Amino acid sequence: MGEEAASRSAVLEHREERRAMAEGHAFLEEKCLLLAGEIVRELGTLEGLRREADDAARRAASALAAALGRHGLEELSVLPARPPGAALLRLDRRAVMGVKLVVATLETDATPMPAGGSSPESRACAAAFADLLALATRLGGVTGNLERLSGEYRRAIRRARALADVLIPERDRLLAELETRLEDLEREDAIAMRHGRQVPAPAQDRRRSLA
Repeated sequence: MGEEAASRSAVLEHREERRAMAEGHAFLEEKCLLLAGEIVRELGTLEGLRREADDAARRAASALAAALGRHGLEELSVLPARPPGAALLRLDRRAVMGVKLVVATLETDATPMPAGGSSPESRACAAAFADLLALATRLGGVTGNLERLSGEYRRAIRRARALADVLIPERDRLLAELETRLEDLEREDAIAMRHGRQVPAPAQDRRRSLA
């Protein structure tokens, strides 16, 4: 590819592109900061939910042991379960810098467990595992949020670094080269005119292109 002709229009075009790159880099830096802040908040939520889930898992294990002690495995496995449709998955959606985030909750109605053959131990076991499942649902939503946020953060970081380390420096180099060549051409024309010499046709063409 040949060398780009030095002209005022070319210089102005490169300056505009350089300005757009700088604005894009500033936007990406701001985006990274906002995404990082949201990641920190989601990590805090995740840590709290994990502690709650650990406690719920211990309670569920204890309730299961009590129910097994009362009924035995075979009898416990055939006790009536909560009716279908008693739980509803709810997703509350929002977005941060174009990244879709959700708050996932498992809503259960107040329908009591079927009484046939059940006991306080079996009902306590069912309730404990329902609590654990609800926490697992919330954990799943937060984990998905972190995956999407982290992916977008990595992409934004790569783009910002490409602009700062490669594209903007290359644009600066090209712009400086064009400006230097343009100054040289204008200086040559000025010297020729000062000495009363006719400016060669190519130089005249250059002046017209710079006008």
